[in-house]
Amino acid sequence: MASQDWVDKDFYAILGVSKDASDADIKKAYRKLARKYHPDTNPGDADAEKRFKDVTEANTVLSDPEQRQQYDAIRAMGSGARFSAGGAGGPGAGPGFDDVFSNLFGGGAQAGGFGGRRSYGPAGGQVPPEFADLFGGGGFGGGFQEPPRKGADRTATANISFGSSIQGTKVSLRDPSGEIVEVRVPAGIKDGQTVRVRGKGQPGQAGPGDLMVKVHVKPHRFFARDGNDIRVHVPVSFAEAALGGEIEVPTLAGDTVRLKVPAGSSSGRTLRVKGRGVKTAKATGDLLVTIDVVVPQNLSGEAREAVEAFAAATADADPRAGLAEKAAL
Repeated sequence: MASQDWVDKDFYAILGVSKDASDADIKKAYRKLARKYHPDTNPGDADAEKRFKDVTEANTVLSDPEQRQQYDAIRAMGSGARFSAGGAGGPGAGPGFDDVFSNLFGGGAQAGGFGGRRSYGPAGGQVPPEFADLFGGGGFGGGFQEPPRKGADRTATANISFGSSIQGTKVSLRDPSGEIVEVRVPAGIKDGQTVRVRGKGQPGQAGPGDLMVKVHVKPHRFFARDGNDIRVHVPVSFAEAALGGEIEVPTLAGDTVRLKVPAGSSSGRTLRVKGRGVKTAKATGDLLVTIDVVVPQNLSGEAREAVEAFAAATADADPRAGLAEKAAL
């Protein structure tokens, strides 16, 4: 805050206390006003936000013995006056405000003094640490103030389609203040993963926190994700499974791949297509195709005769041979 502001503002009046108020009186007054005007209890109220800034500023000065002493001296000597900035003006120009008081306090404005004080409230971050119990901030430890902290993170959820999780997308979220936050969801994100949007959390002394968005991916009716691999089930005919053949299988890219089914394949056999799974910045998965042999529900006379002939030709084959031995306890 500029030194001139200390002349213009009556911090005692802002807090509603006398000039000889004790530290306890100042603390009590600030607690009451901060609770009343805090932005969390007055969302969208610009007047309340300004009052909160004012009472926080007043408390910051008056609760610090050194700053309070400086403030009282400045008010006593400079009330109602106007001072030019130090170092400005031509020959014969009088000293600036900071020049006048540098002699009183042993030099110009210093960090921690009236020229470089910490700032609190919506514009500067959180409330002072000694009032952290009101709003969840930091506090004192061992007689020393903790370093400034970032504001708290906020959380949100977003639902996206399976295709959007594979290709990447953007979602728009509205925060309680009405602001629209654009969230970039990277390609290849998994269900339940979290996207961090930096600087969109709660305000803090060391900057705002982040927005943590948990992403939920809607299931797909054909594709199923297994890590970075994609699993699909593809029906094949009895003839294709028995004799072998080629089938076309849809992929994530929207095209198809031709896949050879080995002769004698049974239901449940899984074939792998390299590099046709999920692509991320770190790896690319595969397409895993599981074969489901489809048994015809209705056979024509000719088809029935063919199956009966096949059964007769393979009568010596017993698919359940050794099953009893496997089942023995």
